[in-house]
Amino acid sequence: MTGCQKDDYTFGSITTPSNLKVTAEIVGKTADAPYGDGSGIVKFVATADNAISYKYVYPDGSSDNAPSGKITKRFTKTGVNTYTVTVLATGAGGVATNTTIDVEVQSDFSDDEAVQLLTGGSSKKWYWAAAEPAHLGVGQNDGDAANNFFPNYYKAGPFEKAGSPNSSCLYDNVLTFSLDGEVLKFQLDNGGATFFNKDFGSVAGASGLSEDMCLSYNTGAAKIVSLSPSESVVMNNPDHAEQTRGTTMNFSDNGFMGYYIGQSSYEILSLTANRMVVRAVMGGNPSLAWYHTFTTTPPNPNPEPSIDYTKLVFEDNFDKDGAPDPTKWTYDLGRGNNGWGNNEKQNYTNSASNIVVEGGFLKITAKKENSGGAEYSSARLKSDGKYAFKYGKVEVRAKLPSGGGTWPAIWMLGQNYATKEWPECGEIDIMEHVGNSQNLVHGTFHYPGRSGGNANTASKTIPNVSTEFHVYKAVWSAETIQLYADDVLIHTLANTSSLPFNSEFFLILNFAMGGNMGGNIDPAFTQSTMEIDYVRVYQ
Repeated sequence: MTGCQKDDYTFGSITTPSNLKVTAEIVGKTADAPYGDGSGIVKFVATADNAISYKYVYPDGSSDNAPSGKITKRFTKTGVNTYTVTVLATGAGGVATNTTIDVEVQSDFSDDEAVQLLTGGSSKKWYWAAAEPAHLGVGQNDGDAANNFFPNYYKAGPFEKAGSPNSSCLYDNVLTFSLDGEVLKFQLDNGGATFFNKDFGSVAGASGLSEDMCLSYNTGAAKIVSLSPSESVVMNNPDHAEQTRGTTMNFSDNGFMGYYIGQSSYEILSLTANRMVVRAVMGGNPSLAWYHTFTTTPPNPNPEPSIDYTKLVFEDNFDKDGAPDPTKWTYDLGRGNNGWGNNEKQNYTNSASNIVVEGGFLKITAKKENSGGAEYSSARLKSDGKYAFKYGKVEVRAKLPSGGGTWPAIWMLGQNYATKEWPECGEIDIMEHVGNSQNLVHGTFHYPGRSGGNANTASKTIPNVSTEFHVYKAVWSAETIQLYADDVLIHTLANTSSLPFNSEFFLILNFAMGGNMGGNIDPAFTQSTMEIDYVRVYQ
């Protein structure tokens, strides 16, 4: 190639670095402990004339760049071992010189079980646990022992990142841990694109991002993984033994676990043969810790229900005009305690203007009108005392109301609520919708320790919920409860004998206004209707 500009490739004086010297301080070395304190930590210092930068290359093939010549390295092979470290000093124009230094150091830390669980003894693939709430989350990284071990700032909902091309690449990640002799290795297959935190877009050549984004990025060859004892703030918590495994994975050559946050060290919080939760402090922002959850099952945004129920045991197709069938349904009336415990603004009635079966549909209408001391009227229908069941599949085909402040719900409550007060009786919210967040469908579980604002919840955007009918479904067994809108999984709960979801529940259909979840009511609201085509229960 030729050009019209003046060619000037002057580097100035190019002088090969000389007089390269390296010292190594083994941490904890004494006359009685000649190989250190068992931490395996060595502090290196390199100096040379005419050197611009330094690089340390270790026997396992991993390396560290050290512009100042100073580096602290933890060697993790158990026992006393000798390591030959190569040090390169680089000068102007890329010229370099090198030397080696031998260090004999002791490491007492090992986690053979973690290596076995990560690799299965040879090689194992891991994937984002995309169906789980909080599979990606962020929380505080400080001395607050009540909040520094879980993502209390943000928790991604199930498959939350699948809905946008800017983030969907995250779920393409395949993370492979393998054993090469005694060396633990890691390979990230990102499908050609990496989900970058907006603060690190420049790593992939995209500076000034306004949001996290998928960017083309080559993750490179397999990385070496060394294990070391955790030194995070979690380890200082009184209950840290229940909150973290206490093992940190350190990835060579800027390796990372799928989501780029400028960090190559990940603390293992929990690890089994098929599930892993890790924690990493965000690079450049030590006040934040990110949480990742992985599983050995590839993510599937629309999994089949864990069990299928096909025997129809209860149904109402609302094919007889008039009041709802009194053999199947009854009402909650009035304003309840403190707006049914949620500061709701409606009065519930059984008036035909609020609830009626008409033209093959159950219609529950909320209206702006004076009613029972409230400014709005509506209705709440339930099968309490008429029909309850334990385990099965519930399907409700419904078209939802619209308008700021509307809050329709399709849900279930433990039939034993009179003897076991809420939330001890349990609550399964198959569908909740808030008009102030149009088309965002919520699925929620309430039980002791997870009620009110701390409920176990997830959400998914479902188009046209107020203009089209959708089937809202719960598949409930002794092992799991799955909530769907049509065939889109909204939320999953692993059911156990300690949870209150192993006794009979009854059905509730209601339309609230305002309150803690419904929020501000649009001043222009006059009325809106939830229409239900059918309710069916299978066992």
